[in-house]
Amino acid sequence: MQDLINSYFSNGRWLDSAAGFTINLVTAIIIFVVGRWLASKVVAGIDKVMARRNMDEVLRQFVKNVLGVLLTFVVLLIALERLGVDTTSLLALLGAAGLAVGLALKDSLSNFAAGVMLLLFKPFRAGDFVEAGGSTGIVEKIGMFTTQMRTPDNCEINVPNANIYSDTIVNYSAKPTRRIDLVIGIGYGDDLKKARDVLQRLVDADSRILKDPEAVIAVSELADSSVNFVVRPWVKTADYWDVRWSLTEQIKQTFDKEGISIPYPQQDVHMHQVEATYQADAA
Repeated sequence: MQDLINSYFSNGRWLDSAAGFTINLVTAIIIFVVGRWLASKVVAGIDKVMARRNMDEVLRQFVKNVLGVLLTFVVLLIALERLGVDTTSLLALLGAAGLAVGLALKDSLSNFAAGVMLLLFKPFRAGDFVEAGGSTGIVEKIGMFTTQMRTPDNCEINVPNANIYSDTIVNYSAKPTRRIDLVIGIGYGDDLKKARDVLQRLVDADSRILKDPEAVIAVSELADSSVNFVVRPWVKTADYWDVRWSLTEQIKQTFDKEGISIPYPQQDVHMHQVEATYQADAA
């Protein structure tokens, strides 16, 4: 063994090996440094393209981070390959580890994927009033795993993105106008034309109600206890609740002044007295 070592050093083979390793090491370092620089330029260029297309800031940061990590990993593999490292085994090991982590974090990855889809397709934005994932509120922040919402009574809700994306999303703020749907019942003994004229007058008097599309006022149902009108005016989305509450109050007050009743569900119970007939037993 000693003779083999002496022969190795005496023949100068160690100098060749050291020189070859040094060259490979320097080359690998250069590949890594230059590769990182090129990766940063690619990421910066893609970020500029996303900025010009007005992509969401959270999505932009996510894409930048993912691309940065992936490109750095590719550059690292090329550098290790130059050093003579067997990257095939390394990739197999990383793949097995990734599979194990993916199975353990299945729910988190589902929320993450849904968050990417929400940021990419944008069914709603921050500030919109939505019904999604079983919750209703104003969207404050769309994160990668959860969406933060504020309820009308000022409570904060964090809804998992997977729940939102897998369910129906109702965005009340998406359109500039909304229709108010009211059902107003009057008694069967009340003047139908008079009630219609009152409703029309109240709708025409509110300047927040749009003239186009025209409001619909019509008899919709002859119910058990009332004759029902539908009142359907159109308003700007921002005025929806104010107009709805105001119009409902004005209808009640005006009907009271005009002597038009608003009946409530009731039942008439008729009692009939029946005389019992008894037949005496035969003696």
